[in-house]
Amino acid sequence: MLNEILVLLLEFGTGLLGGACLLRAYMRGVGVSMDHPPGRFILAVTDWLVLPLRRGLRPSGRWDLASLLAAWLVKFAQFALLWALHGGGASWAAVVVLAFFGLAQMAISIASAVVLVAAILSWVQPGGPMAWLLERLTSPLLAPLRRVIPLVGGVDLSPLALLVLLQIAAIVLANLQHLVLGFGAWLR
Repeated sequence: MLNEILVLLLEFGTGLLGGACLLRAYMRGVGVSMDHPPGRFILAVTDWLVLPLRRGLRPSGRWDLASLLAAWLVKFAQFALLWALHGGGASWAAVVVLAFFGLAQMAISIASAVVLVAAILSWVQPGGPMAWLLERLTSPLLAPLRRVIPLVGGVDLSPLALLVLLQIAAIVLANLQHLVLGFGAWLR
C-alpha cells in the first residue's frame, strides 16, 4: 500500500512539473505567448529548472530544447527513484530508456487532455477566455485531420478522430516499451 501511494505521489508531482515543461516547449513551438494566467503559471513552475539548462542549451528555431530536456530529467528522476527504492533490479540504461517512454506517454496524455477540454469548451463556452488559448494549442494537431474529415451536420469530428489516434499511439507506445524493455514489474 505504501508503495502504491509513493508511486501515485511521484506520478502526480512529475506529471505536474514534467507536463508544465512539455507545455512550455510546445507553446513556444506553436508561437503562443506566455503572457496569460496559464502561461505565467507554467513559467513560475518551470523557471527554476529550465533557465539553468537554457544557459548551456539554447533554443533551436522553434524548439525549446531546455524545456524538453527538463521534462525528460523529471521523468528520469522519477524512474531513478523508483529504481533505487526497488533495489536497482534493472540497469541504468533501462531507466534512461524508460524516461524517454515516460516522456512520450506524458506528451500523449497532455495532448489528449488539451484536445478533450478544447472540444468540451467549444460546445459549452465557445467564446470563453480560454477558448483562444486552447484553439492555438490544438490547431496544429487538428489541422491535418480537418483537411481530411468533413464537417458532419456542422460538427467538427476531427477532435474525436485525434483522440482515437492518440489512444492508438498510447497503445503502440506501451507495447513498444514492453518489447524494448521486457519488464516493468519493479515500477508497481
